[in-house]
Amino acid sequence: MSRRPRPDRRSSLKILQLAPLWEAVPPPAYGGTEAVVSLLTEELVARGHEVTLAASGDSTTSADHFAVYYRSLRRAEDLHDRNPYDWMHIALSLRHARDFDIVHNHAGELAMAMSELIDVPVLTTMHCLPTPDTQFIWDRYTGAYNTISASQRRPVTGDRPARFMGYVHNAIDVDTFPFQAEKGDDLLFLSRVAPEKGPQIAIEVARRLGRRLIIAGKVDRYDRDFFEEVIRDQIDGEQIIFVGEADAVRKRELYRSAHCLLMPLTWEEPFGLVMPEAMACGTPVVASNASSLPEVVEDAGVLVDPLDIDAWAAALHALLSDPAERQRMAEAGRRRVEAFTWPQVAGQVLQAFDEPSTSRQLRSQSLETQERPTDPLRVSS
Repeated sequence: MSRRPRPDRRSSLKILQLAPLWEAVPPPAYGGTEAVVSLLTEELVARGHEVTLAASGDSTTSADHFAVYYRSLRRAEDLHDRNPYDWMHIALSLRHARDFDIVHNHAGELAMAMSELIDVPVLTTMHCLPTPDTQFIWDRYTGAYNTISASQRRPVTGDRPARFMGYVHNAIDVDTFPFQAEKGDDLLFLSRVAPEKGPQIAIEVARRLGRRLIIAGKVDRYDRDFFEEVIRDQIDGEQIIFVGEADAVRKRELYRSAHCLLMPLTWEEPFGLVMPEAMACGTPVVASNASSLPEVVEDAGVLVDPLDIDAWAAALHALLSDPAERQRMAEAGRRRVEAFTWPQVAGQVLQAFDEPSTSRQLRSQSLETQERPTDPLRVSS
């Protein structure tokens, strides 16, 4: 494992980690972004930096904790409109930006838009891809940003005033994921149960092979119609089993015993945290040969055209029939996740901080000198 550098107070930074309000930090179950924010925050504190985490009130951290609202929003089903809570979370967090050397934004485009009102350097980690509407913000954002994979930058290339600081892969706490050489017979799908994540593909492949498939994941309110119309009737409790959203303990149990993890994604996945988690447990990954998946998996899995069911069935059949190849992939996966440890990745994040935080005047200079894509609206008198 990578060794953590010793704390050096002389070079410590004052860092505001701005998390989304949607999940607690760390999340009780699903929540890749919040899990990453939590582990990064703890690593930065351990290195001697002065870190404040702006997150929901039900978050836990060894850093200073700033909370505007007492709970995360996903579980706040009683709220008719959750947006105002998110607006104030971002606004009141950024009100304190002047107390920090840098703001590390994980909360997306709303914080990017509001960052135009402060004179402190901002680094935005792009956890999701821009939509056609949020592209309007990206075209006007003047801070710095990094992606979480090399492939993620492809959809966002082009002229824009923001400074690209490179890509920094996500990471996991590898030691908490137990490696297990002996595997069971089940296939595992662990993700949001959404059409772009491909549970319908995983089900069809499992049926063709006569293998049991365990589906573990949350069903967002936006995906409930898909679940009811496409997935629910295929869950029989025998071959296709739905266990719901898996917490940290259950997730590790599923990884370590699964024959392989299926990732039949049909969208531009920025990273896919479940892949290094499974690989750390010695579980091979069978994934789509698109977006960031090849650069994460490398030789620790099998890459398949996501829309070719025949190819999926053939690849899985070959893997299931070759114990030596499964063992090779298990060992390759455990080696591969050494690239996704927090001592290593946190160093890359600090390098991304370096240019934006070298001068507190950089932000105001950027606002004064960089051209906007369009002139602001003017009201004639």
